[in-house]
Amino acid sequence: MELNQIYFYTASIKDWTSLLNTDKFKLIVLDSIIHLVKKEKIKVYGFVIMPNHIHLIWESVSMNGKEKPHASFMKFTGHQFLEELRKRDGGILERFKSEDGNRNYQFWQRNSLPIKMYDKKILEQKLNYIHLNPLQAHWNLVSDPNEYYYSSCAFYEREDMTFDWITDYRDAM
Repeated sequence: MELNQIYFYTASIKDWTSLLNTDKFKLIVLDSIIHLVKKEKIKVYGFVIMPNHIHLIWESVSMNGKEKPHASFMKFTGHQFLEELRKRDGGILERFKSEDGNRNYQFWQRNSLPIKMYDKKILEQKLNYIHLNPLQAHWNLVSDPNEYYYSSCAFYEREDMTFDWITDYRDAM
């Protein structure tokens, strides 16, 4: 992903495991995003954290040391997932055992999907898609997308400033 470009980004937990089902793991993702925003490494225009994947509309603003921010995000959250699972493991950690010689565990699938946002209309379509994600029949997490806490929907629809670190896309495009 290039710096100073807005992307729609999807990352899935390995084998579509519902690791993000509990708030503890969702908060690891959220805290990592907030940390990178506060360090001015990324801007986030929209997000949703689902039980087994995340969608972000974000922009990498500057390198995080020698890494691009998305790489730091994936690495940090993976380390935090490992630490948390070691504390509470009920056998789930074995699902993430890696055959890769570079690592013992892998939490994110390797095929994260970044799609460059070239215009406002496409960005709005993707934002609408992620905000409606919790309502899909196979998830059925809420009946009103504004009620799903781990989403930027209420930021846009209700001007809810719970996530005041979100950058309004209308100010960027």
